Amino acid sequence: MSDRAVDTAVVPRPAGVHVVEVGPRDGLQNERRVLDVATRVELVRRLVAAGVRRLETVSFVNPARVPQMAGAEEVMAAVPRTAPDGSPVAHIGLVLNERGLERALAAGVDEVNLVAITTETFSRRNQGAGVDDVLAATVRMLEASRTAGVPASVTVSASFGCPFEGEVSTEQVMRVVRAVLPARPVEVALADTIGVGVPGDVRRLVRAVGAESDVPLRAHFHNTRNTGYANALAAAEEGVLALDASIGGYGGCPFAPNATGNIATEDLVYALGRSGHDVGLRVDDLADPRDFVTQALGAGEAPGLLGRAGNWPG
Repeated sequence: MSDRAVDTAVVPRPAGVHVVEVGPRDGLQNERRVLDVATRVELVRRLVAAGVRRLETVSFVNPARVPQMAGAEEVMAAVPRTAPDGSPVAHIGLVLNERGLERALAAGVDEVNLVAITTETFSRRNQGAGVDDVLAATVRMLEASRTAGVPASVTVSASFGCPFEGEVSTEQVMRVVRAVLPARPVEVALADTIGVGVPGDVRRLVRAVGAESDVPLRAHFHNTRNTGYANALAAAEEGVLALDASIGGYGGCPFAPNATGNIATEDLVYALGRSGHDVGLRVDDLADPRDFVTQALGAGEAPGLLGRAGNWPG
């Protein structure tokens, strides 16, 4: 493919805030029960039927380390690429190294999401390399993705705190952001991998990035300490247009101790809707994929709260 410049127009984006559904990847990667390819494809199909148009669908990692993500190529070969209404569906593949990028491009993902971590200890635990080496590889992968004509974003993991080194400074986050910006990611995601951030932290980091670049921002929150939804609303107020969430509130990082679930898609959609943000999703429509994945995982009850309390007004 031609070495053309990639911009955010390559993958359609809603005009306002939208939800990136990460349930098929981040939602499943830390669960004890490993779902087979057919079940994961069916989850994606139900999410698309519920209105989701941008998903982190697969992860191209070593299945020996993360068996929940085995069969990424088979999943990509079977998931719907258009919605029932004919609109396009964007499937994101998570990539941690150059071999993973080769697999993702060959599998035909619509977007690539790369990961760089703010601290040495977590970087070596998660990716087997230090921060400098990961940043150098990330730049190479951004350039390779652009050459292939596939948009690539970068998630800055542990932006709000590290499970091994503790507090993470604004400068540690900006070190990663500054390193990748020259390679022109289409989006940068600030990730609270272990759910320690509060709205003040969100405002601090979003403003720090915004002071140096107009790169579109995404935010990824876990609700480990019950601050995830407040953080998501703060991010939306600061102009972040893409918010990650996982159907049912499942999720966590296999390499971060005590990293519990993501904010639940249905709960986030409720909070955003009541706050005046139309994300193109209806809480009631999300009940079907939530109940499906809960049953598939044998979880009994989803971590998210709308499955228990119900929508309001009903």
